[in-house]
Amino acid sequence: MTVTQYRSSLDVAAIGNGRVAALIDPGGRIVWWCFPRLDGDPVFCRLLSGNEDKGFCDVQLEGQVSATSGYVRNTCILETILVASNGARVKITDFAPRFLRFGRSFHPTQLIRRIEPLNGLPRIVCRVRPAFGYGEATASPAQGSNHIRYSAGSTPIRVTTDLAVSYIVHETPFVLTHPVTLVLGSDEPIESSIDAMSREFLDQTRDYWVTWVRGLAIGYEWQSEVIRAAISLKLCTFEETGAIIAALTTSIPEAPNTPRTWDYRFCWLRDAYFVIRALNRLGATQSMENYLGYITTIVADTESPLRPLYGIVHNDTMEERVAPDLQGFLGMGPVRVGNLASKQLQHDAYGSVILGASQMFIDQRLPRMGDASLFRELEHLGQQARRLYLKPDAGIWEYRGRERIHTHSATMCWVACDRLARIASLLGLHERAVYWRHSADKIRSEILTRAWSEKRGAFTGAFDNSELDASVLLLAELGLVAPNDPRFVKTCDTIGRELMRNGLMLRYAAEDDFGLPESAFLACQFWYIDALALIGRTEDARELFSELLNHRNAFGMLSEDLHPATGQLWGNIPQTYSMAGLINSAMSLSRRWDDAWAPLPHAAPSESAEATMEQTEQTLQRSA
Repeated sequence: MTVTQYRSSLDVAAIGNGRVAALIDPGGRIVWWCFPRLDGDPVFCRLLSGNEDKGFCDVQLEGQVSATSGYVRNTCILETILVASNGARVKITDFAPRFLRFGRSFHPTQLIRRIEPLNGLPRIVCRVRPAFGYGEATASPAQGSNHIRYSAGSTPIRVTTDLAVSYIVHETPFVLTHPVTLVLGSDEPIESSIDAMSREFLDQTRDYWVTWVRGLAIGYEWQSEVIRAAISLKLCTFEETGAIIAALTTSIPEAPNTPRTWDYRFCWLRDAYFVIRALNRLGATQSMENYLGYITTIVADTESPLRPLYGIVHNDTMEERVAPDLQGFLGMGPVRVGNLASKQLQHDAYGSVILGASQMFIDQRLPRMGDASLFRELEHLGQQARRLYLKPDAGIWEYRGRERIHTHSATMCWVACDRLARIASLLGLHERAVYWRHSADKIRSEILTRAWSEKRGAFTGAFDNSELDASVLLLAELGLVAPNDPRFVKTCDTIGRELMRNGLMLRYAAEDDFGLPESAFLACQFWYIDALALIGRTEDARELFSELLNHRNAFGMLSEDLHPATGQLWGNIPQTYSMAGLINSAMSLSRRWDDAWAPLPHAAPSESAEATMEQTEQTLQRSA
């Protein structure tokens, strides 16, 4: 376990198993748990309850003076050590069971909490206070012989335990003399020994994560950072359908006291490229394959218009409403359920889907490759891209009060046609390749003419407009322009000069529906880092990347936003965009494995063997 220091209100750790996930604060309090799946009712909603003490599960140690917390290495099993002034110590181990059982993936709607005495005679209180209906109701516990049932709606939860049930129901202090276990989950009986089951599940869950991490193809540098990002990305996966949600939370504001609070427990199609790229580079082919399955299910529905985001089950409703019984993160509401962006016009979605699905035509590791049938279904999306690229939309940043012809949206329409041309060539469909290449060239010419501003010395965020937008940093990576194109180099310079605040990148600086933006968007920071590397400024990119890693929370995760003035994390967490960005940048910038024992840069050829050994040791320490 790694001992951590805490510096942010978003210093929370995530545990999960591909069906449910929870967030736990540094003191071991479970402050967020959506049940019975990732987008469900947050029965533990303390993260968003403001000054109301509801929706949590914790352990109070009498006379507590400190708490340290961290993950078991290469897992998402969390250990928290509570220490009292008299020297008594307690260890809390939290995890969501995840392993193979009977030849199938076993990931029940359960959280397991083991509480063990480590020293002395610790006197503790176990508190379990779920809330239902987004904070609307708390339930009186119904007590059984070895379980407690909480219900205030259609989906009750059960706490099964080998601890005296009355101690939990009445929140009675008691002396912990032996390990006890709480199993939180569906209202189903557990007929085996709670202690034996929890120990078995803990061992098998640890083995699962260690084995999964062992299969990752990571770079030489920033290994622990990439591993934690990969695990965080996997925790945002709903494995039944393959959907990957944007974050585990809803309504954590983008900045202090802003109404920019959104529900991110849905699957955004534009994330497809970044997520699939990250999973592919890590060699996490099963997760990538599941996600491609989710995307192709959407592609197969040619009767319905393409939406920018979908539920973790494709046809789920995403109607947006406000939850009045939750005050919000640090009391900063509103708390939103659902997302109005699902009804917006966002034309980049067509290119995002085709770009993600194109992996199926080139990746020989996949058991089912893309074929002419899938290509024909993708052509339907390509035709929509051809039709819409000059139509105004809400854009990548989902403006709610205006529409423009956004450069990124038009570029992704170009991507749709460009990738279809390439896929047609791979399949030997010459006529279709010519058709889609002609379409792509036409769109590209329009973008280069109308998105370039000689006055600003940059590609701008919308056609015939002078406002800057960090999304154009993706133009070279997507292939619209070459990295050494003078216009792209100038764009990097201009955006770096005008959108950076204290070394952190804003999405844009112009006023929008909610006023002037004040937080840096972390995905844009990674895009800038990648753009610098593409144009040959690798050392600058590495420096910015290393600085950004220092802003991760105490458990190695990133949210959506970072405040340039305070350096604090804001926005929903863990943010898929940010974690995928970290992985992609690290893999691009890392030294190669066969360079591990090479002399450090700038080392003089005449150095003594002793100095060389000392520098090599320092390199290994930094990498560790």
